[in-house]
Amino acid sequence: MLHIDLPATQDIAELSRERADACVSIYLPTTPVTQNIRAARIEYGNLVKQALAQLDEVGFDKRRRALLEENLTTFAEDDAFWALQAHSLAVLATPDRLRTYRLANNLSQALDVSDRFYLKPLLRALAFPHEAYVLALSENGVRLIEVLPGGVAQPVKVPGLPKDAASHSGKSSLNDRSHSGRIHGDEGQRIRHLQYLHAIDGALRPLLVGHSAPLIVAGVNPLAVLFHSVNRYHHLVSQIISVNPDETTDQELAARTAPLLDEVYAEELAKLKAVYGNRSGVGRTSADLSDVARAAVRGAVELLMVDIDQNVQGWMDEDGGIRFAAADTAKSYDIVDEIAAHVLATGGRVLAVRKDDLPVPGAALCAILRYAG
Repeated sequence: MLHIDLPATQDIAELSRERADACVSIYLPTTPVTQNIRAARIEYGNLVKQALAQLDEVGFDKRRRALLEENLTTFAEDDAFWALQAHSLAVLATPDRLRTYRLANNLSQALDVSDRFYLKPLLRALAFPHEAYVLALSENGVRLIEVLPGGVAQPVKVPGLPKDAASHSGKSSLNDRSHSGRIHGDEGQRIRHLQYLHAIDGALRPLLVGHSAPLIVAGVNPLAVLFHSVNRYHHLVSQIISVNPDETTDQELAARTAPLLDEVYAEELAKLKAVYGNRSGVGRTSADLSDVARAAVRGAVELLMVDIDQNVQGWMDEDGGIRFAAADTAKSYDIVDEIAAHVLATGGRVLAVRKDDLPVPGAALCAILRYAG
């Protein structure tokens, strides 16, 4: 089982605004297998030493250094903490505060020391959280399952959800002839299926409003396909988990969502690449750091895709002007991260992706703009 502490969008926004005399951001791969966690614990200790060494090089205040070291090492020897991990660990610390996040994503190791936090890896966790809803659907019953990051299945109580198809129709069987004798056989069964599915969709609607997690149907035809014709939730996944949900546990259904979610995310990135190509023809894209930085400050960036593993050290002024640093020190920070913070603050969307998923090969970022120029 994965132990997840996924940050909310509000958490990211607050972290992006935070400034301190020292902000240490540590990301490292971990494992949910407790007996194999020792290597990660050792590497964490090494990263803490490297962070403190960077601060020593710039003459950081010794009293503040001691407070920061205490925060960074407060859980280093905590066996209970290290026993409950996921695939990656994020540690964000200042001399005054410490935050940790255990993440389902497989993140690369990273260390950043500056006056602000390095947040691109956390943005990756938000963009592709590996969570979904599964609607387990059959004539004999229907249930909704929330699949949390890490593949944990959690039943969701849905007020007004029909018990089963027959009882919803007031029948002992869907093959019963209607009282008028006009609706029976395949025609009558289809009509009652649709009535059943409309009732399910109606019960789900108030529960899912405002949500954006994918909804996946688990079931067999014709119900699984028919549900797509009545559904009003905008994030219904076209692919179906083709199983009999009456004979499949919630956890088994959750395990089947992972490959489908990978397909969903791949399709989303492919669509965004196509949009980028179309907008490029009318001057509404850029992969130039300087141009995107100025656009971000103006609030002109609609969507920003950034290479999660590329770190561009330097500084950015209030007008979006940038200067590059010769080396990564405690005096500089990741410019791309700062651009992302401006995009989020002005209502834009940020996706942290792998380099091969960017529309422009080799770029540190690619932006779709709200308007040309």
